[in-house]
Amino acid sequence: MKTPSAIPAVLLLAALFPETPHTHAQNPSPVPEYVVIDLGTLGGNQSEAHGINDRGEVVGRSWTKNDYTFHAFLYSNGVMQDLGTLGGYESTAFGINNNGEVVGHSEFQPIYRWVEHAFLYSNGVMQDLAPLGVRESTAYAINDLGQVVGEGEYGGYSRAFLYSDGVMQDLGTLALRGEESRAYGINDSGQIVGHADIYPKFWWWIMHAFLYSDGIMRDLGTLGGDYSSAYGINDSGQVIGSSRTRDEYTHAFLYSKGVMRDLGTLGGDESFANGINNQGQVVGTSELTPGENVRHACLYSNGTMRDLNALTIPGSGWELEEASAVNNLGQIVGYGRNPEGKTRAFFLHPLPKGWHTA
Repeated sequence: MKTPSAIPAVLLLAALFPETPHTHAQNPSPVPEYVVIDLGTLGGNQSEAHGINDRGEVVGRSWTKNDYTFHAFLYSNGVMQDLGTLGGYESTAFGINNNGEVVGHSEFQPIYRWVEHAFLYSNGVMQDLAPLGVRESTAYAINDLGQVVGEGEYGGYSRAFLYSDGVMQDLGTLALRGEESRAYGINDSGQIVGHADIYPKFWWWIMHAFLYSDGIMRDLGTLGGDYSSAYGINDSGQVIGSSRTRDEYTHAFLYSKGVMRDLGTLGGDESFANGINNQGQVVGTSELTPGENVRHACLYSNGTMRDLNALTIPGSGWELEEASAVNNLGQIVGYGRNPEGKTRAFFLHPLPKGWHTA
Protein backbone atom coordinates (compact mmCIF):
# COMPACT_ATOMS: atom_id res chain seq x y z
CA MET A 1 0.00 0.00 0.00
CA LYS A 2 1.34 3.43 -0.90
CA THR A 3 1.56 5.87 2.01
CA PRO A 4 1.61 9.69 1.87
CA SER A 5 4.94 11.45 2.27
CA ALA A 6 3.86 12.79 5.66
CA ILE A 7 3.25 9.34 7.16
CA PRO A 8 6.20 6.88 7.24
CA ALA A 9 5.28 3.23 6.66
CA VAL A 10 6.44 2.21 10.15
CA LEU A 11 3.89 4.55 11.75
CA LEU A 12 1.16 3.31 9.47
CA LEU A 13 1.89 -0.33 10.30
CA ALA A 14 1.84 0.46 14.02
CA ALA A 15 -1.56 2.08 13.62
CA LEU A 16 -2.88 -0.83 11.56
CA PHE A 17 -2.07 -3.29 14.35
CA PRO A 18 -2.68 -1.44 17.65
CA GLU A 19 -2.24 -3.16 20.99
CA THR A 20 -4.67 -0.99 22.97
CA PRO A 21 -8.30 -2.06 23.40
CA HIS A 22 -11.06 -0.45 21.36
CA THR A 23 -12.88 2.07 23.60
CA HIS A 24 -15.58 3.47 21.34
CA ALA A 25 -18.38 1.54 19.74
CA GLN A 26 -20.62 4.24 18.27
CA ASN A 27 -22.37 2.38 15.44
CA PRO A 28 -19.29 0.27 14.59
CA SER A 29 -18.64 -0.36 10.90
CA PRO A 30 -18.11 -3.96 9.76
CA VAL A 31 -15.53 -2.70 7.28
CA PRO A 32 -13.18 -0.04 8.72
CA GLU A 33 -12.23 2.69 6.27
CA TYR A 34 -9.41 4.56 8.06
CA VAL A 35 -6.35 4.05 10.16
CA VAL A 36 -5.79 6.71 12.84
CA ILE A 37 -2.30 8.05 13.50
CA ASP A 38 -1.19 10.19 16.46
CA LEU A 39 0.91 13.13 15.21
CA GLY A 40 2.51 13.72 18.60
CA THR A 41 3.43 17.10 20.10
CA LEU A 42 6.21 19.67 20.33
CA GLY A 43 7.03 18.37 23.79
CA GLY A 44 3.84 19.24 25.66
CA ASN A 45 0.75 17.20 26.39
CA GLN A 46 -1.62 18.51 23.71
CA SER A 47 -1.80 19.18 19.98
CA GLU A 48 -4.51 20.03 17.43
CA ALA A 49 -4.45 19.67 13.62
CA HIS A 50 -6.27 22.35 11.64
CA GLY A 51 -5.25 21.94 8.00
CA ILE A 52 -3.82 19.51 5.42
CA ASN A 53 -2.67 19.77 1.81
CA ASP A 54 -2.63 17.18 -0.97
CA ARG A 55 0.95 16.18 -0.08
CA GLY A 56 -0.24 15.02 3.34
CA GLU A 57 1.47 17.89 5.14
CA VAL A 58 -0.43 18.93 8.28
CA VAL A 59 -0.54 22.19 10.24
CA GLY A 60 -1.99 23.16 13.59
CA ARG A 61 -0.76 24.01 17.05
CA SER A 62 0.96 22.11 19.84
CA TRP A 63 1.83 22.89 23.40
CA THR A 64 5.56 23.10 24.04
CA LYS A 65 7.64 21.44 26.74
CA ASN A 66 6.54 23.70 29.58
CA ASP A 67 2.84 23.20 28.66
CA TYR A 68 2.43 26.95 29.18
CA THR A 69 2.59 28.11 25.57
CA PHE A 70 1.65 26.65 22.20
CA HIS A 71 3.32 27.07 18.81
CA ALA A 72 2.25 26.57 15.22
CA PHE A 73 3.55 23.34 13.71
CA LEU A 74 4.11 21.79 10.30
CA TYR A 75 4.04 17.99 10.22
CA SER A 76 5.83 16.47 7.23
CA ASN A 77 7.69 13.20 6.59
CA GLY A 78 6.97 11.96 10.11
CA VAL A 79 8.41 15.04 11.84
CA MET A 80 6.54 17.82 13.68
CA GLN A 81 8.38 21.08 13.09
CA ASP A 82 8.00 24.09 15.39
CA LEU A 83 7.31 27.14 13.21
CA GLY A 84 8.09 29.57 16.03
CA THR A 85 6.39 32.95 16.47
CA LEU A 86 6.62 36.54 15.26
CA GLY A 87 8.45 37.40 18.47
CA GLY A 88 5.78 36.71 21.09
CA TYR A 89 4.93 33.62 23.08
CA GLU A 90 2.28 31.79 21.05
CA SER A 91 1.22 30.99 17.50
CA THR A 92 -1.32 28.81 15.66
CA ALA A 93 -1.41 27.57 12.05
CA PHE A 94 -4.80 27.23 10.34
CA GLY A 95 -4.13 26.57 6.65
CA ILE A 96 -1.60 25.21 4.17
CA ASN A 97 -1.55 25.11 0.37
CA ASN A 98 -0.03 22.55 -1.98
CA ASN A 99 3.19 24.59 -2.16
CA GLY A 100 3.74 24.16 1.57
CA GLU A 101 2.94 27.77 2.45
CA VAL A 102 1.33 28.08 5.89
CA VAL A 103 -0.91 30.76 7.37
CA GLY A 104 -2.18 31.51 10.86
CA HIS A 105 -1.64 34.02 13.62
CA SER A 106 1.05 34.75 16.18
CA GLU A 107 1.77 37.07 19.05
CA PHE A 108 4.23 39.53 17.61
CA GLN A 109 5.95 40.98 20.69
CA PRO A 110 6.34 39.66 24.24
CA ILE A 111 5.16 42.96 25.72
CA TYR A 112 1.89 42.71 23.75
CA ARG A 113 0.58 39.50 25.31
CA TRP A 114 -2.45 38.11 23.45
CA VAL A 115 -2.19 40.63 20.59
CA GLU A 116 -1.85 38.57 17.42
CA HIS A 117 -0.94 39.25 13.81
CA ALA A 118 -1.65 37.18 10.71
CA PHE A 119 1.41 35.38 9.34
CA LEU A 120 2.56 33.67 6.18
CA TYR A 121 5.22 30.99 6.66
CA SER A 122 7.18 30.24 3.48
CA ASN A 123 10.70 28.98 2.75
CA GLY A 124 11.52 28.78 6.45
CA VAL A 125 10.50 32.37 7.23
CA MET A 126 7.44 33.60 9.17
CA GLN A 127 6.26 36.90 7.69
CA ASP A 128 4.00 39.36 9.50
CA LEU A 129 1.10 40.23 7.17
CA ALA A 130 -0.49 42.98 9.30
CA PRO A 131 -0.22 46.40 7.63
CA LEU A 132 -0.09 49.71 9.51
CA GLY A 133 -3.39 50.52 11.15
CA VAL A 134 -4.37 46.90 11.84
CA ARG A 135 -4.05 46.14 15.55
CA GLU A 136 -4.90 42.43 15.39
CA SER A 137 -5.36 39.98 12.53
CA THR A 138 -5.64 36.27 11.71
CA ALA A 139 -5.07 34.40 8.44
CA TYR A 140 -7.30 31.34 8.06
CA ALA A 141 -6.70 30.00 4.55
CA ILE A 142 -4.37 30.20 1.55
CA ASN A 143 -4.90 28.93 -2.00
CA ASP A 144 -2.31 27.56 -4.42
CA LEU A 145 -1.85 31.04 -5.94
CA GLY A 146 -0.67 32.34 -2.58
CA GLN A 147 -3.79 34.40 -1.91
CA VAL A 148 -4.55 34.62 1.82
CA VAL A 149 -7.84 35.37 3.58
CA GLY A 150 -8.71 36.14 7.17
CA GLU A 151 -9.79 38.96 9.44
CA GLY A 152 -8.18 42.18 10.63
CA GLU A 153 -9.22 44.69 13.25
CA TYR A 154 -9.86 48.11 11.73
CA GLY A 155 -10.99 50.84 14.12
CA GLY A 156 -12.25 48.37 16.69
CA TYR A 157 -14.14 46.14 14.23
CA SER A 158 -13.07 42.89 12.55
CA ARG A 159 -13.18 42.94 8.75
CA ALA A 160 -12.61 40.19 6.23
CA PHE A 161 -9.47 40.64 4.15
CA LEU A 162 -7.82 39.29 1.04
CA TYR A 163 -4.00 39.46 1.02
CA SER A 164 -2.57 39.19 -2.49
CA ASP A 165 0.69 40.43 -4.06
CA GLY A 166 1.67 42.23 -0.87
CA VAL A 167 -1.60 44.15 -0.52
CA MET A 168 -4.27 43.57 2.16
CA GLN A 169 -7.75 44.41 0.85
CA ASP A 170 -10.79 45.01 3.08
CA LEU A 171 -13.67 42.96 1.63
CA GLY A 172 -16.38 44.96 3.35
CA THR A 173 -19.64 43.55 4.75
CA LEU A 174 -23.09 42.51 3.56
CA ALA A 175 -24.65 45.70 5.00
CA LEU A 176 -24.20 49.06 3.30
CA ARG A 177 -22.64 50.55 6.43
CA GLY A 178 -21.87 47.29 8.20
CA GLU A 179 -19.00 46.84 10.60
CA GLU A 180 -18.09 43.16 11.03
CA SER A 181 -16.96 40.40 8.66
CA ARG A 182 -14.51 37.49 8.60
CA ALA A 183 -13.16 35.37 5.74
CA TYR A 184 -12.43 31.71 6.42
CA GLY A 185 -11.89 30.01 3.06
CA ILE A 186 -10.68 30.60 -0.50
CA ASN A 187 -10.46 28.31 -3.55
CA ASP A 188 -8.06 28.40 -6.48
CA SER A 189 -10.49 30.55 -8.48
CA GLY A 190 -10.24 33.26 -5.83
CA GLN A 191 -13.78 32.76 -4.49
CA ILE A 192 -13.92 33.61 -0.78
CA VAL A 193 -16.33 32.57 1.97
CA GLY A 194 -16.95 33.67 5.52
CA HIS A 195 -19.58 35.64 7.39
CA ALA A 196 -20.61 39.30 7.63
CA ASP A 197 -23.20 41.42 9.37
CA ILE A 198 -26.41 42.14 7.48
CA TYR A 199 -27.66 45.16 9.45
CA PRO A 200 -25.80 48.48 9.69
CA LYS A 201 -24.90 50.03 13.07
CA PHE A 202 -26.97 47.58 15.11
CA TRP A 203 -26.33 47.11 18.84
CA TRP A 204 -25.54 43.50 18.05
CA TRP A 205 -24.41 41.86 14.84
CA ILE A 206 -26.52 39.38 12.92
CA MET A 207 -24.15 37.44 10.71
CA HIS A 208 -24.86 35.57 7.48
CA ALA A 209 -22.57 33.37 5.43
CA PHE A 210 -21.22 35.06 2.32
CA LEU A 211 -19.62 34.16 -0.99
CA TYR A 212 -17.29 36.85 -2.36
CA SER A 213 -16.58 36.58 -6.08
CA ASP A 214 -15.68 39.11 -8.80
CA GLY A 215 -15.73 41.95 -6.29
CA ILE A 216 -19.24 41.19 -5.02
CA MET A 217 -20.19 39.82 -1.58
CA ARG A 218 -23.33 37.70 -1.78
CA ASP A 219 -25.54 36.65 1.14
CA LEU A 220 -25.99 32.83 1.23
CA GLY A 221 -28.87 32.97 3.69
CA THR A 222 -29.52 30.51 6.53
CA LEU A 223 -31.29 27.25 7.36
CA GLY A 224 -34.18 29.22 8.79
CA GLY A 225 -32.52 30.84 11.78
CA ASP A 226 -30.85 34.21 12.21
CA TYR A 227 -27.19 33.22 11.81
CA SER A 228 -24.89 31.37 9.43
CA SER A 229 -21.17 31.21 8.68
CA ALA A 230 -19.22 29.63 5.82
CA TYR A 231 -15.89 27.97 6.62
CA GLY A 232 -14.74 26.36 3.37
CA ILE A 233 -15.17 26.26 -0.40
CA ASN A 234 -13.88 23.77 -2.97
CA ASP A 235 -12.84 24.36 -6.57
CA SER A 236 -16.37 23.54 -7.79
CA GLY A 237 -17.78 26.39 -5.70
CA GLN A 238 -19.46 24.15 -3.11
CA VAL A 239 -19.55 25.93 0.26
CA ILE A 240 -19.75 24.44 3.73
CA GLY A 241 -20.41 25.94 7.12
CA SER A 242 -22.91 26.08 9.94
CA SER A 243 -26.27 27.79 10.34
CA ARG A 244 -28.98 28.23 12.91
CA THR A 245 -32.17 26.37 12.08
CA ARG A 246 -35.77 27.43 12.71
CA ASP A 247 -35.68 25.68 16.09
CA GLU A 248 -32.53 27.64 17.07
CA TYR A 249 -30.06 24.75 16.83
CA THR A 250 -26.88 24.96 14.77
CA HIS A 251 -26.48 22.50 11.90
CA ALA A 252 -23.78 21.89 9.32
CA PHE A 253 -24.72 22.92 5.79
CA LEU A 254 -23.59 22.36 2.21
CA TYR A 255 -24.39 25.20 -0.21
CA SER A 256 -24.37 24.26 -3.90
CA LYS A 257 -26.07 25.73 -6.99
CA GLY A 258 -28.01 28.28 -4.98
CA VAL A 259 -29.37 25.83 -2.39
CA MET A 260 -28.31 25.52 1.27
CA ARG A 261 -28.76 21.90 2.40
CA ASP A 262 -29.03 20.88 6.05
CA LEU A 263 -26.56 18.03 6.65
CA GLY A 264 -28.22 16.93 9.87
CA THR A 265 -26.44 15.49 12.92
CA LEU A 266 -25.21 12.19 14.36
CA GLY A 267 -28.30 12.11 16.56
CA GLY A 268 -27.78 15.13 18.79
CA ASP A 269 -29.02 18.70 18.49
CA GLU A 270 -26.08 20.36 16.73
CA SER A 271 -23.39 19.82 14.11
CA PHE A 272 -20.64 21.92 12.53
CA ALA A 273 -18.88 21.62 9.14
CA ASN A 274 -15.21 22.62 8.99
CA GLY A 275 -13.77 21.44 5.66
CA ILE A 276 -14.59 20.17 2.17
CA ASN A 277 -12.52 18.64 -0.64
CA ASN A 278 -13.04 18.67 -4.40
CA GLN A 279 -14.94 15.36 -4.23
CA GLY A 280 -17.57 16.98 -2.01
CA GLN A 281 -16.57 15.14 1.18
CA VAL A 282 -17.37 17.29 4.23
CA VAL A 283 -15.82 16.93 7.68
CA GLY A 284 -16.68 18.46 11.02
CA THR A 285 -18.16 17.53 14.38
CA SER A 286 -21.60 16.61 15.68
CA GLU A 287 -23.36 16.01 18.98
CA LEU A 288 -24.37 12.39 19.55
CA THR A 289 -27.33 12.75 21.92
CA PRO A 290 -29.91 15.55 22.32
CA GLY A 291 -29.20 17.78 25.29
CA GLU A 292 -25.67 16.44 25.86
CA ASN A 293 -22.56 18.28 24.75
CA VAL A 294 -20.66 15.16 23.64
CA ARG A 295 -19.31 15.51 20.11
CA HIS A 296 -17.62 13.19 17.66
CA ALA A 297 -15.74 13.93 14.48
CA CYS A 298 -17.94 13.25 11.47
CA LEU A 299 -17.77 12.75 7.72
CA TYR A 300 -20.58 13.65 5.31
CA SER A 301 -20.41 11.91 1.93
CA ASN A 302 -22.88 10.36 -0.52
CA GLY A 303 -25.78 11.96 1.34
CA THR A 304 -24.96 10.47 4.75
CA MET A 305 -23.31 11.82 7.91
CA ARG A 306 -21.20 9.20 9.68
CA ASP A 307 -19.27 9.05 12.94
CA LEU A 308 -15.56 8.77 12.12
CA ASN A 309 -15.01 6.78 15.31
CA ALA A 310 -17.04 3.99 13.74
CA LEU A 311 -14.91 4.02 10.59
CA THR A 312 -11.48 3.39 12.12
CA ILE A 313 -9.76 0.06 12.72
CA PRO A 314 -11.04 -1.54 15.97
CA GLY A 315 -8.54 -1.29 18.80
CA SER A 316 -7.33 2.24 18.12
CA GLY A 317 -8.41 3.43 21.58
CA TRP A 318 -9.15 6.91 20.21
CA GLU A 319 -12.15 9.16 20.67
CA LEU A 320 -12.10 11.44 17.63
CA GLU A 321 -13.78 14.70 18.62
CA GLU A 322 -13.23 17.23 15.81
CA ALA A 323 -12.39 16.75 12.12
CA SER A 324 -10.87 19.99 10.86
CA ALA A 325 -9.93 19.39 7.23
CA VAL A 326 -9.96 16.83 4.39
CA ASN A 327 -7.70 16.83 1.32
CA ASN A 328 -8.38 15.58 -2.19
CA LEU A 329 -6.95 12.13 -1.32
CA GLY A 330 -9.58 11.75 1.40
CA GLN A 331 -7.05 12.10 4.23
CA ILE A 332 -8.60 13.75 7.29
CA VAL A 333 -7.03 15.64 10.18
CA GLY A 334 -8.35 16.97 13.46
CA TYR A 335 -8.01 16.26 17.14
CA GLY A 336 -9.38 13.98 19.82
CA ARG A 337 -8.39 11.92 22.84
CA ASN A 338 -5.78 9.24 22.31
CA PRO A 339 -5.64 5.95 24.28
CA GLU A 340 -3.92 7.77 27.17
CA GLY A 341 -6.77 10.30 27.32
CA LYS A 342 -4.65 13.18 26.03
CA THR A 343 -5.81 15.65 23.38
CA ARG A 344 -3.74 14.99 20.27
CA ALA A 345 -3.73 15.88 16.61
CA PHE A 346 -4.78 12.92 14.47
CA PHE A 347 -4.30 11.90 10.85
CA LEU A 348 -6.84 9.54 9.28
CA HIS A 349 -5.42 7.65 6.31
CA PRO A 350 -7.96 5.89 4.04
CA LEU A 351 -7.49 2.15 3.80
CA PRO A 352 -7.39 0.56 0.34
CA LYS A 353 -10.51 -1.35 -0.65
CA GLY A 354 -10.22 -5.01 0.14
CA TRP A 355 -7.32 -4.58 2.59
CA HIS A 356 -9.11 -6.75 5.21
CA THR A 357 -9.44 -9.67 2.78
CA ALA A 358 -5.88 -9.56 1.49
